[in-house]
Amino acid sequence: MAKTKKKHVRKQHSKKTNPFLILLLVAALVTGASQIFSDTSSKKERKEVPLSEIQSLYAAGGLEEVFIDKGEIRATQGDVIYVANRLPYETVSDLGFDNKDIAVPVEVYDVASSDFWDGVFKFWGPVLLIIFIFLFLMKKAGSGGGMNFGSSKAKLVLDKDSKTKFADVAGAEEAKEELMEVVDFLKHPKKYVKIGAKIPKGILMVGEPGTGKTLMARAVAGEAGVPFFSISGSEFIEMFVGVGASRVRDLFSKAKKISPSIIFIDEIDAIGKQRGKGYGGGHDEREQTLNQILTEMDGFDNESNVIVIAATNRPNVLDKALLRPGRFDRRVVIEMPNAEEREQILTVHIQGKEMAKKIDLKELSKKTPGFSGAELESVVNEAAITSARHNKKTISQEALLEAVEKVMMGPEKKSKKVLEKERQIIAYHEVGHALVSHKIDECDPVHKISIVARGGAAGLTWYLPDEESQLHSKQNLFARICGLMGGRIAEQMKFGDDAITTGASNDLERATKIAQSMVARFGMTGIGLSVFTQNDESFLGVDIHQGKNYSENTAQKIEAEVERILQKAYKIGSDILKKNNKTFEKIAQDLLAKEVINQKEFEAYFA
Repeated sequence: MAKTKKKHVRKQHSKKTNPFLILLLVAALVTGASQIFSDTSSKKERKEVPLSEIQSLYAAGGLEEVFIDKGEIRATQGDVIYVANRLPYETVSDLGFDNKDIAVPVEVYDVASSDFWDGVFKFWGPVLLIIFIFLFLMKKAGSGGGMNFGSSKAKLVLDKDSKTKFADVAGAEEAKEELMEVVDFLKHPKKYVKIGAKIPKGILMVGEPGTGKTLMARAVAGEAGVPFFSISGSEFIEMFVGVGASRVRDLFSKAKKISPSIIFIDEIDAIGKQRGKGYGGGHDEREQTLNQILTEMDGFDNESNVIVIAATNRPNVLDKALLRPGRFDRRVVIEMPNAEEREQILTVHIQGKEMAKKIDLKELSKKTPGFSGAELESVVNEAAITSARHNKKTISQEALLEAVEKVMMGPEKKSKKVLEKERQIIAYHEVGHALVSHKIDECDPVHKISIVARGGAAGLTWYLPDEESQLHSKQNLFARICGLMGGRIAEQMKFGDDAITTGASNDLERATKIAQSMVARFGMTGIGLSVFTQNDESFLGVDIHQGKNYSENTAQKIEAEVERILQKAYKIGSDILKKNNKTFEKIAQDLLAKEVINQKEFEAYFA
């Protein structure tokens, strides 16, 4: 209770209002109000008239006010200000404005004194206010207050608040083994220093988005029981030059004071890109920040007990000086989880949720190849939301399977109105994909065919591999091209050349990219074993003047070979659909009637 009260008092003290700031705000309001009133009066029409005309209006009682200044007389009537000249020695009585029977207020101004103060408030007031505010902000920035731009924005998680452990991170066993050495060093640093060992000062975690890099870094801090500073690479950069470097110095200074500790920099590629390759020269804010990080990491000694962990999904753009031994000299790769690891991740994420009794996580893991840990968490969460929306008390297997499709392809759009002609084209198109793929052994099995719109797709053919492999053969890549061509072939064969639609645009694009990779990257065709690449990046880590590394003659050969592969796949797909035309028609008609055909129903056509 005492600690809680102490934190509360400190929080109130930090929000205490500065009296000087209140004074400035009041001055600003007064100046603004006076400016508004002066602007209001300045909007009236000013009309020069003889003095006799104003005297006549005064005698008739048609004026609102009369102002007598040193050199002129002003009379207000509606939106018009009548102005007449006045001699300095003429009094109110001489001018005839002293009649008490006329209910028109007459005011006489001491022009000599009012002009001076009016000028001060009107012209110098805003200027002085701006100067005061500027001096106030500079004072706050230099005194370490809330406006201190050079202070680090890293979030500090104390050892007692760090509850994440390796048990909370499913899968990635090899990465855990690498990081256990770091944990042991933080727990028993003297053991390593005594024998002369040097623990890596920096650890770079590389992996696709959502694979759990940040969670793994928190687990290291939780296992070691040390403070954990967390910051994103983009938080170092500001519009003021030198602020990023100042924040780096402040962060490392704080970490050393409470060592042993961990500094975690997420998305380090935001500040760690190769220097001297992009725009801005070598003096831009990002490079200054990177230089300071390099200096700080070199300045560590073996007894500082501060370890820097950084995460990125683009290690290829990082500066080489950042990756050399003595800085980020150990790389921990966190790969996409396999089927067994996905099952473990799902087991972690269903904890604390009301699950049905018959839940098969092994089946679910097989239906989610290529899913990251974050996507699997989203699957469980979507299933929970769907179950609650339908007033279910538990999360069923059906809800989980539906959530997989929703995360992968978006929600179903059953209310979307589709013309009957387009609906037929979509059905035959999807069946063309499925039938061609089924008849080629190297293709993955067809899991589902649907003509219900999902996301941006009007229909879909979903494939699921029997086994997950990391290498792809020439036959497998060519089989994929054949399957992609099946949709366009089905449209042309059923509805004729003139009825070809834009529905196959994405299929052709993907097929072309696979064929280009086979020719130019994988050396799988008669062009040769050379790798032909063209650099499309313009800056940030690559030479902006670098272009393609092959001649125009070679480019023509590559284009011709790609076209040959596509035409060959098109012919094979056409032969398959023509040979199985009756089955093709039967499946398409059933799909139009049912809208969805699952794997078991599809394979029954070929029993």
